[in-house]
Amino acid sequence: MKYTLSFLLVSVVRLYSCYGQTADTGFALEIARHRAEYKADFLTDPRSPLTVADTSFLDFFPPNIAFRVPARFERTPQAAPIELPTYSGQKRDYVQFGLLKFELNGQAQTLNIYQNLRLLKDSTYHDHLFLPFNDLTSGASTYGGGRYLDFKQRDIRDGILVLDFNKCYNPWCAFSDGFNCPIPPAANHLEISMEAGEKSFKGEHKH
Repeated sequence: MKYTLSFLLVSVVRLYSCYGQTADTGFALEIARHRAEYKADFLTDPRSPLTVADTSFLDFFPPNIAFRVPARFERTPQAAPIELPTYSGQKRDYVQFGLLKFELNGQAQTLNIYQNLRLLKDSTYHDHLFLPFNDLTSGASTYGGGRYLDFKQRDIRDGILVLDFNKCYNPWCAFSDGFNCPIPPAANHLEISMEAGEKSFKGEHKH
């Protein structure tokens, strides 16, 4: 695992050194480390849809600090539980945890952030927060089924949650059939092009 992660990190850092438009080296290296770890995680999870060879087909936008934005968090404690459909046809129980309000390219945006009701009973993931979304790149340069961001409740500090869309990722349904990936609700369809984070998978979708 350590060897694999180190190898991927060196490869990704070399790749991002080619992007002259990167706002600052520290930020680019942070994103490089994040993406190296993301690739390495596929190699340690027994349920993973990807092999070592497959990870070479993962594709990302260049890191862009403009897509790291502070969002004002508003708690929604009275929200009722909802069922989010998944691409497998099953449904998963969630509850809206709050609203996230932010600006990107001078435009005001709002996203809902959710809790998985099943994970509330899990001592490891009980504080997990889930942010699925679609945007105008969905189905073009990015996966048509939307992308995700994950957080913990403690990431919210003084009413602010920093959204780094450079770290958004594809659900496993983007790589293979047989997974229960929640479909982003209509409330989380952004009318902007989120040219950050993971792009469409360049490899072959597995059935």
